Amino acid sequence: MLNSPIIAPIATSDARQHVKFSGSDNFQKTLKARVERYFQFTGRSQRDCWQMYLKTAIIFCWFIASYVLLVFAANAWWQSVPLAISLGLSMAAIGFNVQHDGNHKAYSRHSWINRIMAMSLDLLGGSSYTWNHKHNTIHHTYANIADQDDDINVGFFGRLAPTQRRLGIHRMQHYYLWLLYGLLPMKWHFLDDFYDVARGKIGTHRFARPKGWSLANFIGGKVLFFSLAFVLPALFHPIWMVVVFYLLAFWVNGILISVVFQLAHVVEEAEFPLPDELTGKMPTHWAVHQVQTTVDFARNNWLLTWFLGGLNFQIEHHLFPKISHIHYPRISRLVEQACADFGLRYNTHRNFFAGVASHFRWLQRMGQPV
Repeated sequence: MLNSPIIAPIATSDARQHVKFSGSDNFQKTLKARVERYFQFTGRSQRDCWQMYLKTAIIFCWFIASYVLLVFAANAWWQSVPLAISLGLSMAAIGFNVQHDGNHKAYSRHSWINRIMAMSLDLLGGSSYTWNHKHNTIHHTYANIADQDDDINVGFFGRLAPTQRRLGIHRMQHYYLWLLYGLLPMKWHFLDDFYDVARGKIGTHRFARPKGWSLANFIGGKVLFFSLAFVLPALFHPIWMVVVFYLLAFWVNGILISVVFQLAHVVEEAEFPLPDELTGKMPTHWAVHQVQTTVDFARNNWLLTWFLGGLNFQIEHHLFPKISHIHYPRISRLVEQACADFGLRYNTHRNFFAGVASHFRWLQRMGQPV
């Protein structure tokens, strides 16, 4: 049977208990039945797709080759710069494809395979433990709900939602935020993961601090990452050079990760609904909420779809996070038809640059005085 997505929040904090979804679940039931029939008719597997294993091998070969050549072979800037960019791109590909499906348990029906794939994020300096709570539980439950979805909170640097406070500097955010997006991985590496674990809290949401093997994985992942990012390269190159190319590789990585997320949720077509102040109830059912707050882009670009791990099909991903992204292009037609049948607007941008333009205009709009 088809795995159902998270419908209701797990009551682990007061802030989360107060937000509940309401309304009919007929849309979700109908769509789920149609997607189930698709898998039954085609005989395809929701997970353990051979394409994912092949893709993983290709991406990791790309990553290893970029790292080895950058650290051990490059001896001039004109060699190092493209290799650092290649390394940043390969790390983004690992994040989009391998760790993302692994953390969502969409990679395999075997939990140990999903766990190994999820841990590829630890190799890149993030934490699969905190990411699981921040992304899988919080973002996927409360997409685009201000003060609940921590992914749309960038502090005083930017205003991404209509209910967030506007500051004077936000008048220019549609220009400067693009540069700051590249700093996201560094923020994970040196601040967010440690800060969140120390507090036992992500935004307004409490979560259990890692213990046992989870704690060992958290610490071990950080040690391994900093060793690969700084210690090993410093044995062969001046430390200032190591830092420069670390910044370049991860700035490229950060730009890609941030922009892909923003094109899915922080654009003109996405909604930012709020719960009723007295009851905490949202105006729609969970599945309808995902459609209203999410936007696809470049659905016909197979190369971009391959590289992004299907994250240009964000509506499908939010509705069926435990299905391998390999299937998103096919089931997107079922989702679009179900939206039409239920009178829901299915938002999509024809290409990547249309999404970028929409995000730019939204940032500009949010930066202006009300």
